Parts: sequence; C-alpha cells; structure tokens
Amino acid sequence: MVMFSIMGGGRKMGTIEEKTDSTATIENEGLRGISRSVAEIEWLLLIMVLLYHVFGGTEPDDKPIIVLSMVMYAICIMGMRYATFFKRESRGKLAVETWIMTAFITWAIMHTGGLESPLLNSYLLIIITSALALSKLTTLLELAMIAACFIFLGSDASFHEMISLKYAAGMFAKFAPLALVAYVTIMFASDIRYGLNEVRLLSETDELTGILNRRGFAIIADRMFGQAVRYNRPINVLSIDCDNLKPVNDGLGHKAGDLLLISLVKTIKGQLRHTDILARQGGDEFVVLLPETQTAGALDVAEKVRAAVAANSLTLSGKLVHTTVSIGVASYPDDGKTLDLLVAHADHNMYQAKITGRNRVVQQSAIPAAVS
Repeated sequence: MVMFSIMGGGRKMGTIEEKTDSTATIENEGLRGISRSVAEIEWLLLIMVLLYHVFGGTEPDDKPIIVLSMVMYAICIMGMRYATFFKRESRGKLAVETWIMTAFITWAIMHTGGLESPLLNSYLLIIITSALALSKLTTLLELAMIAACFIFLGSDASFHEMISLKYAAGMFAKFAPLALVAYVTIMFASDIRYGLNEVRLLSETDELTGILNRRGFAIIADRMFGQAVRYNRPINVLSIDCDNLKPVNDGLGHKAGDLLLISLVKTIKGQLRHTDILARQGGDEFVVLLPETQTAGALDVAEKVRAAVAANSLTLSGKLVHTTVSIGVASYPDDGKTLDLLVAHADHNMYQAKITGRNRVVQQSAIPAAVS
C-alpha cells in the first residue's frame, strides 16, 4: 500500500563514479590534514637552510647560489600550496612535493660541503614525511633516490677511492641511519594506519548488521547532500522502521531479534543501488539516502522494499516469522532544504505510516510545523 501526494520524475540509475566521488571526497579530507603537516615540514626545511646561511655556514662563493635556491624553493612551495590549479589533494601531489624537497636539499648540501655538510641529516625529514604520508613503495623509491643523491654528492672522489672498502664503509655509515629511520617509520606508520582504519570502521559501522551507524551515515550523507545542493540534483531520504521487532524479542529472545534485523538489512540492500546509502539509526530504525533520485523513483524504491520485506519469511527458534516495515519518504527541496529537516520529515512520514496501519509507504508533501 502506498500513500503519497506528489509525483516527480523517474529514478536515475546510479554509476560507479557517483560512489567513487563520495569516497574520494572523504579521502580528500584526510589528505588535507596530511598535506598541512607536509607544508609545515617544507617550511621547516627552508628555515633550517636559511638559518645555516644566516649564521655563516655558507662559503662566500656559494652564497648567491644558496639564496637563489631558497627563493626558487619558496616559489615552488607557494605554487604547490596556494595555486588554484590544485583543486584536490592527492598522494601523487604529495610525492612530487617530497621530490622537490629532495632536489632542494641535495642542491643545498652540494654547496655546503657535500657529504660532510651539516645539512646532510635533513634527508631524514624527507624520509619521515614520505613514510607517514605516502605508501611503502613510494618511501622505498624515495630512499633509492636519496641513495643516488649520496653517490652523486660523493662523485668528486677518485675512482680508486670509490671502490675502496674505506669509502664504502664511510658511505654506509652515513646512509645507514636514513635506511634505519625509513624502516622504523614505515613500520610505525603501517601500524598507525591499521589502527586508525580499525577505529574508524568500528566507530562508523553498526556491529550487528555491518552497515553504517548513525555517525557513519552523517559523515557520508552530509557530503552527498552538499553535492546535491551545490549542483541542484535530486536526493531523497527513506526512514524505515521494523513493525514487529519487539514481539519477536519478547517472544523468541533477543538473539532471534538480532537475526531478524540481519535478515531485514539483507532484504533492504537487495532493493538498493550500490550508490544508495543504508544506515542503522538505532534499534529497529533504518535510514536510506537516495542520491540522483526523483520523488517518484524514491516512492518506487520504498514500495519495492516494503513488498520484499513483506514477502520474506524467516525461521526463528523453530517458528516461521513474517515481518513488515513502515516507510516514510522525504524529498529535497520540497520536504526540507537541510539534511536534518529532510530526515526529520522522513521520520514524521514513517510514524504516519505506523499509526495508519503499518506495512505501508507514506509521502506527504505538506511540511508539518514540528519539522519545518
């Protein structure tokens, strides 16, 4: 049974790009934080070379070259940081920044004593930056690049010196700390990333059903709703409530109720696109975000969900159990111009579905004062 007062256009089929765009938006937010830290390291590197130059560490003949290199490096930093052609952060951009850092430090070291330069340990900043911000492979490539820089910086030695054990031991003694720091930092960074991913997964996922929880839904829905507003795209919300979870819990136990919810989620997901967002709001209440979906399409999805749940049955504790759902539908912008108002209006319509008989879909356009 479907109750509604307006009909819109059809439901657009989702694409993999839509989901990828949402995921990329979340990834980009994380990269912004990493990028800010990289920027601080870049400026710190410049300040270190500047202080070394100011306090007389640079030979008079090399001063113009060092000053020029600092100016060019500062221009590169500002270009990478503040130029408008980098609209999104990416790990590729961060990798390019570490390569620029490597080139700057190598140039500064070459004009401040070569392998005997006090600035040689500045390579550690690059290694740590790469290990924390980029992948293991990128860090290893960065380490290999620095090793090549070591060979280049020591190229003024004669061929016989370069093939001697003493020279090899000296190079090893200088390069080994970098390799050790790279290894330790990579291991720590891997552990940190794993831990953060686990914490994020636990904090944004419902433990019982494996779908998003309220917090996870808020993070993704805020961004997707923002895109809908920005580009004037249709978006709908379904508020879904299980009609008979309490009787199952009371009569068959909470374990049976958990199995019922798991089965219910599976049935709902079977009616959704991969771009639709399903989350558990708590207890027996669920919410679905339908991007790129007109009102008529949302009503069609809601009715498919209602019918699929009603047709499904589950054997719990030796008894055949049937369940139904009540669904409220709300559409942007008619039923709310913010995500909170849209969800509130969908909840209101869901409660209307429950008090008017349950096992039905309700979409009322008139916004009640309580949620307007």
